[in-house]
Amino acid sequence: MLCLFDLDGTLIDSEPGITACIRHALAKLGVPAPADLRPWIGPPLRHSFAPLLDRDALRIETAVDYYHERFSAQGWREHAIYPGIAEAISALRGAGHQLAIVTSKPMEHAAPIIESLPFGDAFEKLYGPDPSSAHSEKASMIAAALADFGAAPQDTVMIGDRRFDIEGAVANEVSGIGVLWGFGSREELQQAGAQALAAHPHELATLLRPA
Repeated sequence: MLCLFDLDGTLIDSEPGITACIRHALAKLGVPAPADLRPWIGPPLRHSFAPLLDRDALRIETAVDYYHERFSAQGWREHAIYPGIAEAISALRGAGHQLAIVTSKPMEHAAPIIESLPFGDAFEKLYGPDPSSAHSEKASMIAAALADFGAAPQDTVMIGDRRFDIEGAVANEVSGIGVLWGFGSREELQQAGAQALAAHPHELATLLRPA
């Protein structure tokens, strides 16, 4: 089976780096940061910055640039691997599944993170959005993965913590597994159409075991 994994909130807890970079960008623009930035993790940055910046396209792009400035320098290192993820990845690979990453992070930010993970070489390909895009693009990236691997939708699963992951799976008639250790809620994942939910990484191998 082809197993497509989200990155933030699924493989790594990237909250420290992402929120520090959001605060950095808003501070540079003289805009107070919201107290709770967890909802910002997952959606495209431009979508989240827009309401705070009066939907001014130039200010939004400036904020995105400031965010990337700090993320490239240090934010990409500010994360932790979720407990049990390394073992889950090892088990899935050992069972013969093919693994790839489908993330909303631009490739330039995601690639060094994947390379730094002790299990990073388990993933055969990395899919990230166009840096200029204001959209999640999960659906188009999943479609690209299906084409690249020559995989049938019924033999593919998308694993992620936010509705964007599940909606991208549904759009491609791929099974979506929602994970409950990330940044999305059970309700969000169920409403998006998740076919299964995992409360701990070790459950993934069981969910992907042939009936």
